[in-house]
Amino acid sequence: MRYFIEFSYNGKNYFGYQIQPDAISVQEELEKALSTILREEIKTTGAGRTDTGVHAKKIFAHFDTGQELNDDLPRRLNSFLPPDISIHRIFKVKDDFHARFDATYRTYEYYISLSKNPFTQESAWQHWKRSLDIHTMNEACKILFEYEDFTSFAKLKTDNKTNICKMYKAEWEQNGTELKFTVSANRFLRNMVRAIVGTMVEIGSGKMKPEDLRKVIEDKNRNAAGTSAPAHGLYLVDVGYEFDE
Repeated sequence: MRYFIEFSYNGKNYFGYQIQPDAISVQEELEKALSTILREEIKTTGAGRTDTGVHAKKIFAHFDTGQELNDDLPRRLNSFLPPDISIHRIFKVKDDFHARFDATYRTYEYYISLSKNPFTQESAWQHWKRSLDIHTMNEACKILFEYEDFTSFAKLKTDNKTNICKMYKAEWEQNGTELKFTVSANRFLRNMVRAIVGTMVEIGSGKMKPEDLRKVIEDKNRNAAGTSAPAHGLYLVDVGYEFDE
């Protein structure tokens, strides 16, 4: 039987979601807890792999077991897992339903603090030394929808079979001294959101014009885009599926 897990984590202490040799990962902690409680070796497949230091407010993974699981399993897992990983629910799906390949969209949020804030040092990019023009950044966002090849925002030397992504949403909002960037697409490339944010910040600070973004994308060269934004400001907030529940 196949089960889906909905969970969240603070990525500060982890080298991303996916298991790494000689480095602690969220997947390792999750599989260790499941295997211990269910008393069998459990392997999980996540909806995606977040980079080192990136957080997830809502993410899914699937695993297979011959056991019929009871409703108490999320509580037992939460008692076993470290405080920075939280299980929200576990539910049965069709045997061929896949956490990664059956996802219809993924949504990320990125947070920037426009004032020096001691309480968001580890949860938002502290960008208070230079002002940002949110209107200009939103003008640049509109350009993203003109393209589907985002090679310029992809991490170099990865195993991507394609760099084509369908963008659904890209928008900046300001709430007091906090900026939030929300971006949604059918899929994302490694480092893509952080590279887009870094480029947007260059536009918002006047180093680039919004229309310069077209050349960045059309160059299909990572060196044409801005420096990646810090990982700790990035959150995976939703993954969409068409569940038959």
